[in-house]
Amino acid sequence: MKVLTKMMRPYFEASLILRVTLALVLGLAVGFLGGDTAADWLAPLGDLLLRLLQFLIVPIVLFTLVSGINQIESGRAGRMGGKVLLYYVISTALAMMVGLAVASVLQPGEGMVLGDGAQVSVPDNPGFFHVLLSIVPANIVEAMAGPNLLGIIFTAVVFGLALLELRRSETHGALAERLYQGVEGLNVLTLKVMDGVLHYVPIGVFAIVAETVGKQGVSTLLSLGDMILVLYVALALQLVVYGILMAGFGVRVGAFFKAARTPMATAFATQSSSGTLPLTLDAARRLSLPQGLYGFSLPLGATINMDGAAIRIAVSAVFAANVMGVPLSLSQMVDIVLLGTLISVGTAGVPGAGIVMIATVFTQVGLPIETVALLTSIDALVGMGCTAINVTGDLAGTALIATTEQQDNAEVTATS
Repeated sequence: MKVLTKMMRPYFEASLILRVTLALVLGLAVGFLGGDTAADWLAPLGDLLLRLLQFLIVPIVLFTLVSGINQIESGRAGRMGGKVLLYYVISTALAMMVGLAVASVLQPGEGMVLGDGAQVSVPDNPGFFHVLLSIVPANIVEAMAGPNLLGIIFTAVVFGLALLELRRSETHGALAERLYQGVEGLNVLTLKVMDGVLHYVPIGVFAIVAETVGKQGVSTLLSLGDMILVLYVALALQLVVYGILMAGFGVRVGAFFKAARTPMATAFATQSSSGTLPLTLDAARRLSLPQGLYGFSLPLGATINMDGAAIRIAVSAVFAANVMGVPLSLSQMVDIVLLGTLISVGTAGVPGAGIVMIATVFTQVGLPIETVALLTSIDALVGMGCTAINVTGDLAGTALIATTEQQDNAEVTATS
């Protein structure tokens, strides 16, 4: 046992981002060399990571948000909530415009011809009102079993605000204070469990990347390489946009990306914003952001804020238009920005949400739905980068709003 512990010591002592980076590189190499065989062998290790992260989602969102609400004033909570929703709408629209601008310059899909047998099965779009109703769960246990993140957020907010009011009452103040201390203890306990899960993250990332690359193969990369390249150029530009916005609001960009590296890399590998949520919350904690803010903004963002998916819609629309030989008009581009921004909320939590969003926008603006069949073949490869941007956008918005809250509080203090 001592020998094994000694052998594993360098692994545990190395920084998490170094381990995750090495896992990504090794996963790419093993996936290219091993193909389907490597994918099949390593799949269980990747599934275990996803299960561990999903295992943490309910307790970490519930306890973090209830605890965070009880650390801020109710007036500030409403103000921060408004800022979060406004940021998510603006950032999604901005991401759509970035995607359209890059794709319009680089023109992916030019000269490509759509095959006659192209077919695709697109999941149903549940619509905005279905998502709106899902915010209020008919059954709390069912919401947690889903997990229905919007339902969990609603539950945590309602019980968190109720606990805050009870702590202020003379009748139940002492009892509510003991209950709050219990929630705080459960929150700390959940974070301790997460520390243990973090040690497994690099192993799971290696397995998931190797499986994804092994199943996709080189032929898929070559056939739609220009589409993938243009998309990643747009995603990289979106990262620059985040950096400029944060620098403009006084956020330390270097410190931000240092803390965000692990959730970004994990999101890239797992292609799951909600699955990466425990690591995104941990990054916000390391950045010393207000718990009451990130406990609300990050779970909500993992559900409704999809900047990477918005960029994907925009690039895919230009790609589809070029395949059909009919460039997009200015009015179509405006429609794509407006529709994509609204639909990103209407498809929240739907399996294959990226494809649903693309198909819905294509139908509305008159682009051929058959081109979606081409795009599904690279779904995993583009989904990796888009999910990383989704997570980064959520965290960047939280950092921005935290800075504005500090400025607002300073102004209130100065005038009082």
